[in-house]
Amino acid sequence: MGSAGRTWTWDEVSARRLRRHGLVGEQHATPADAAGVICGAHAQVMTAGELSLGLRVPGAAQAGVRRALWDEHALVKTFGPRGTVHLLPTAELPLWTGALASVVPASPSPFPEGVRLTPDQTDAVVAAVAEALADAELTVDELTEALADLAGPWAVEEVMPAFQTMWPRWRQATHTAAHRGALCFGANRGRKVTYTSPRRWLPEFRPEPGPAAVTHLVTRYLGAYGPATPKQFARWLAASETWAARAFEAAPLVEVALAGEPGVAYLPAGDDAPPEPLPDSQRDSPRLLPYFDAYAVGGHPRHLLFPGRAGERALAGSQAGNFPVLLVDGTVAGVWHQRAAGRALEVTVEPLEPLSRSRRARLDDEVARVGEFFGRAAHLTVGKVTVGPHA
Repeated sequence: MGSAGRTWTWDEVSARRLRRHGLVGEQHATPADAAGVICGAHAQVMTAGELSLGLRVPGAAQAGVRRALWDEHALVKTFGPRGTVHLLPTAELPLWTGALASVVPASPSPFPEGVRLTPDQTDAVVAAVAEALADAELTVDELTEALADLAGPWAVEEVMPAFQTMWPRWRQATHTAAHRGALCFGANRGRKVTYTSPRRWLPEFRPEPGPAAVTHLVTRYLGAYGPATPKQFARWLAASETWAARAFEAAPLVEVALAGEPGVAYLPAGDDAPPEPLPDSQRDSPRLLPYFDAYAVGGHPRHLLFPGRAGERALAGSQAGNFPVLLVDGTVAGVWHQRAAGRALEVTVEPLEPLSRSRRARLDDEVARVGEFFGRAAHLTVGKVTVGPHA
C-alpha cells in the first residue's frame, strides 16, 4: 500500500458512492453490470435483490432482471459475501469463488465436535455435491438422497439444529460448496428451492487463484464503497480482521483520511481522485433503497451514513439492511415500506425530517419508478411505517 494522505469530506464520499452505484448520474447498462459494480445484490428477500439491480438500470423491470437470471444466465443466484444469498454476474464467478474460498471467517463453526464437519468431511461433501449437481437441478431432499450414496450415511445424519428442526450434517457445507464453485441456485420448483452446478451455464469456469482473486475483490469493494478500512471490509465479508488487514497490505492502495474520523482509510491506487460535486438537482433527489440494499449494507462509517435519528430508526442494533431506507444526498433520511394491493403498490415513506416541496415532488417520481419496476401503479403515503425490521 502506498500513502497519499488526502482528506475527503463526507459529501465527497457520498457523491463518489452514489455515482459508482448508478444512483445518480450515469446508470448501468444491464442488471449484470450493476451487480458487478456494487459487488452483488443481496437477495435473501428475492424481490428486494431484483429491485436493487433494477433501480440502477434505466427502465429496468422485474421481468428483465428475472430474464437475465433464469433465461440468459447473465446473473447467478448463489451464496456470496457473509454466506448470504446474492445475485452476482455469472461471468465473474471465477473472481468470486477464488476470493470467497480464501476468506478466513471471523468466527469458528458454532457446532460442537461430533456435529461439526471436519476439513476432510467438508472436502468429501463438496466433491459429492459437485458430482450430484453436474447435470441436474435438485431440491434439498433430492440432494440429500444423492449425498447419502455419494458421500455416505454420515453426511445425511440429522444432527444440525436449525429452525426448530434438525438438518442433515452436509448442509453445514452449503456455503462452502457455493464458494468453491460446486453449487448455485437453480429455478424454484413450485415453492421448493433447487440447487445446480454453475458449470452448466459457464462450462469453462475455474476459480481464480486465491491471492489474485482476493486482491481483485479488495479493489472492487473499495471502488464501490471506499474510502474504507480493513475492519469495514472484514465486516462486509464476515471475515477475520487479521486476514482482511493482510489482504489490504497485498493490494495496490493509497491511504486517505476522512474528515473528523480517526485513522486512515483506503482507495485503489489510480482510482483515488475526488468526484465532481453533485448538481443541486441530484443532491435534492430522494432515493428509495429496498431491504438489504448493497449501498446501505456495505457503506461505512455507520454513524455518518445513518446520522442521528437515522441510526435509531433505520438500523437493527448496528445491522444495516433490515429496513428499506430513504436516501437523501447519499445519507439515510428515513424508512419506507411497500405493499401490493391488487394491481397497485401502496408505498409508505417515513421521512425523519419534513420534505421540502421539491423533494416531495421528486419522491413522487421515485415511487412511480418503483411501481414501474413491478408493473404496478404506485400510490405514495407520507407517514409512519409500522412494519418492524426484517430478520
